[in-house]
Amino acid sequence: MEGRPIKAGDQSVFVTLVRSPREIGQTHLLINSIRYFGGALSKCPIWVFEANSKNAPCNNLKDVNVHIFPLKMPDSIKHFLFSDKVFAAYLAEEMTGSNIRSLIWIDPSCFIVKPPLLYDCNPLFDAAVRPVHIQNVGLSASALLDGFWKKVYKTAGVTDIQTTVETFVDLQRIRSYFNSHAFSVNPSKGLLHRWFIHFETLVCDHEFQMEFCQDQQHRIFLHQAVLSTLIATVIDIKRIRMLPSDYNYPYNLHGSISPERKVPALNDLVSFTYESRSLAPDTVDDILIHEPLRTWLTDHKMVI
Repeated sequence: MEGRPIKAGDQSVFVTLVRSPREIGQTHLLINSIRYFGGALSKCPIWVFEANSKNAPCNNLKDVNVHIFPLKMPDSIKHFLFSDKVFAAYLAEEMTGSNIRSLIWIDPSCFIVKPPLLYDCNPLFDAAVRPVHIQNVGLSASALLDGFWKKVYKTAGVTDIQTTVETFVDLQRIRSYFNSHAFSVNPSKGLLHRWFIHFETLVCDHEFQMEFCQDQQHRIFLHQAVLSTLIATVIDIKRIRMLPSDYNYPYNLHGSISPERKVPALNDLVSFTYESRSLAPDTVDDILIHEPLRTWLTDHKMVI
């Protein structure tokens, strides 16, 4: 698959994936937020992969620099949760030219409030990430390896990793495990190709699936575990930019965030995820929305 032409000087590309009519509405809102609030990144190309074109046509996403690609999944992984995300990210990496230094993955249920300049890897970094919000399948820093992580690490060619992060919401110190709502990588590192290959290997490993991936939680977060392991092992720690807490803020978990970490207003953020929550100002009662964002959200209601 070939990418659309990228203007000279374009060094970052946003990439997302839609599966449903609701995600088309979210993506439309996301694109508008990038274009209006994105500052230096506002005119970057945006690539939208369409996982289910018959049920979720993306015709209303047309934009000067938004390009839509149908996603045909390989049979080996198409049944598995979030396999479309892994495959779309891999294809996007394959499509980037040598002038692209930042491939910015951003889920449809994300929103840009201020110029998200730290997603730009620039010459000093090869990845920009946030820790996961809650531990879920993450492994405590002091815990012995369980079978799930042992196999994930083995597939990546390591026996363990030494780096750790602190989860944002439940404040747990765990082995490096990163949020995948939004992140960026330098595509020249080939990390997303590895992500697809290693993920496919583990999905197709019947013994691993039967023993360690039977429960819903491990199936949901396998893709994130593999990506986190590769970031922690392929990229030099000095070249991983740990994004501050105003990036990827989990508004969907706002009620569970401790008072000292909870932001008072959406305007205080650079980017956030909201998942199934409403952003219509007249329905939001647990966080402030100041002008001009309040009027902007009122005028840009999600279209489904």
